[in-house]
Amino acid sequence: MAANFLMIRPDLEGLPPIEVPEGYALRTYRKGDEAAWCAMMEGQIGEGWTLEKWRQEMEEKPQFDPDGLFFIVAGDEPVATACAWCLPDKYGPQTGILHMVAARPDHQGKGLGRVVSLAVLHYFREKGYRDAALHTGENRPAAVRTYLSLGFRPKFRSDEEKEGWERLMRLFAERERQARSS
Repeated sequence: MAANFLMIRPDLEGLPPIEVPEGYALRTYRKGDEAAWCAMMEGQIGEGWTLEKWRQEMEEKPQFDPDGLFFIVAGDEPVATACAWCLPDKYGPQTGILHMVAARPDHQGKGLGRVVSLAVLHYFREKGYRDAALHTGENRPAAVRTYLSLGFRPKFRSDEEKEGWERLMRLFAERERQARSS
């Protein structure tokens, strides 16, 4: 079974600038984005994303801030997303949570997850947050690489998480060896 990880970015200093690839634009949530958001979540972050589930899991939550839900769009079509979340009772009032990062499969591999993640981190810094956290899994190696490149580091809460992290690091090392020998 794939392990889940908590990752922490200990500060929000020195964030790289947001550079949106040509052909795309960055914006925040607009009424009507719900169906596109659900479609991006489906199969990537859970199953059964409906407009009702959107309302329950996002819109009706007190931590939902439309200005903290970012989209990369191609034309008017949302193709990647990330959400700024704050759970002060769980993480403290100065820790922002990078939440629900996903991209449509036909737009993956273009760095869009990095762009929307950076948008959330800049948002946190502008709002006065001190640091950021996120949850991800061993089954999302591309996302983990992105988070590592953004300064997040694992925080192990169990031996299972540490073992999963070690498996993931071995996978990364093996992929690098294969790339060098190609």
